[in-house]
Amino acid sequence: MNPLTNMKNVLKLSEHELQHGGKKSWHDMYRDSAWIFVAGFPYSLTEGDLVCVFSQYGEVVNINLVRDSKTGKSKGFCFLCYEDQRSTVLAVDNLNGIKIIDRTLRVDHVADYKPPKENEKMDEETLRLYMEGCAPKPQLQHIKTEKTNEKNKFR
Repeated sequence: MNPLTNMKNVLKLSEHELQHGGKKSWHDMYRDSAWIFVAGFPYSLTEGDLVCVFSQYGEVVNINLVRDSKTGKSKGFCFLCYEDQRSTVLAVDNLNGIKIIDRTLRVDHVADYKPPKENEKMDEETLRLYMEGCAPKPQLQHIKTEKTNEKNKFR
């Protein structure tokens, strides 16, 4: 299907959902993935530019801007991961179809994203960031230990 037709269909589906309501959303089938696909943006945009645009709907933890392997230039599409899956719904609903520098963005969910296999060329630190993302890890155990220690002080 033509990407612009697909984009328009997603917009119609979201509009129909808003008008008619319903308990289930079409977004629910993607509830296990925090990744989105973004296409159609200008080739001049960098990872930082895309993070600035998409961070208005949540914390971006990983981005894979697809580049030409020989020239290193952007191919105009990327995969982006949010810290919270609910941010993907906001991004798809609000950013699909917008214009950036006279180019129409296509934003859609990704059900099962797999990182590319060009890992042989990466150094150890870059590979770790690529696989795990750059978001801070939750320190839940540390917080629980501190609270327990504080309670024990007063006994």
